[in-house]
Amino acid sequence: MTNTNVIRCQNLAKRYKDGNLETPVLQDINLNVVAGDRIAIVGSSGSGKSTLLHLLGGLDSPTSGLIEVLDQDISTLSVSALSKLRNQSLGFVYQFHHLLPEFTAEENVAMPLVIGGMHPKSAKQQATQLLEQVGLGHRVHHKPSELSGGERQRAALARALITKPACLLADEPTGNLDHHTAEGIFDLIMQLNAELGTALVIVTHDRQLAAKMDQQLVLIDGKLQN
Repeated sequence: MTNTNVIRCQNLAKRYKDGNLETPVLQDINLNVVAGDRIAIVGSSGSGKSTLLHLLGGLDSPTSGLIEVLDQDISTLSVSALSKLRNQSLGFVYQFHHLLPEFTAEENVAMPLVIGGMHPKSAKQQATQLLEQVGLGHRVHHKPSELSGGERQRAALARALITKPACLLADEPTGNLDHHTAEGIFDLIMQLNAELGTALVIVTHDRQLAAKMDQQLVLIDGKLQN
């Protein structure tokens, strides 16, 4: 998959309107994410980092500009086609795990596969294997309330990676964890990036974490800078 374009955006802009008031958040963003890339996007609070990640993942629409995921212009896709592309090709991890509380770790991780049409039994088998890989083999039947913060984030990471996505989009994935746990989660992300070839785009305010990535970009006044 070397040199395969995973996400490409060109002249991307996002503005929010409130009556006659228009607030620019992002402007003239150009970014290429290639298979296996490790990219950190840093910036101060309110700089638009999360907005950019949502645009790259098709969770929000730009005011103008082009976004392609695996060479598909996502603005041309139907709602169902975009959902399918997100489910199969993109993984999302947030500062808070967003696991469904009524389901076990195994069921949470299996869910993207089940939504994609896989038989639940096969999906659970794959989920168990990945949970073992992230060190949660002994927690597969535990619900989120029975897991520690680090364990919940590991389960969320497993859920994001269960479909072997082309790109993992992570928004402050270690921001809600203590330093030791955060380092463990980050090391796990890097390990799975190497093993699966999944591109990483991580939004963070943590310069130390960003420095461990291959490429660091800074979002200042709505523009990406090297």
